[in-house]
Amino acid sequence: QIQLVESGGGLVQPGGSLRLSCAASGRTFISLAMGWFRQAPGKDREFVAAISGNTITTRYADSVKGRFTISRDNAKNTMYLQMNSLKPEDTAVYYCACDTDYSSSTYWGRAQVYDYWGQGTQVTVSS
Repeated sequence: QIQLVESGGGLVQPGGSLRLSCAASGRTFISLAMGWFRQAPGKDREFVAAISGNTITTRYADSVKGRFTISRDNAKNTMYLQMNSLKPEDTAVYYCACDTDYSSSTYWGRAQVYDYWGQGTQVTVSS
């Protein structure tokens, strides 16, 4: 069993930055792929970014490339999402997730790949 807890959300002006954290507990996650998804009101949950257990491989949604950076500190069992140049359309609840089945990175954009999810943290981008 893995527990995931997100933090770092909040209200930020357009063009601003936020750093989300996802703390994992319950078992070591050093070998497991992790991802960030988001869900805006009235919309489906969408992929944001993912990272391999060894941090070598990352994937990003086109909408966040060049603005968001995913990273992780396996010694702290924590994953991060640095979000820069935020836009109003980035407003959503952000969820972290963990894949325990060692899925190919080809499939990291699919929510079905992930077995464990956090409760989410709200990010609001507004002036």
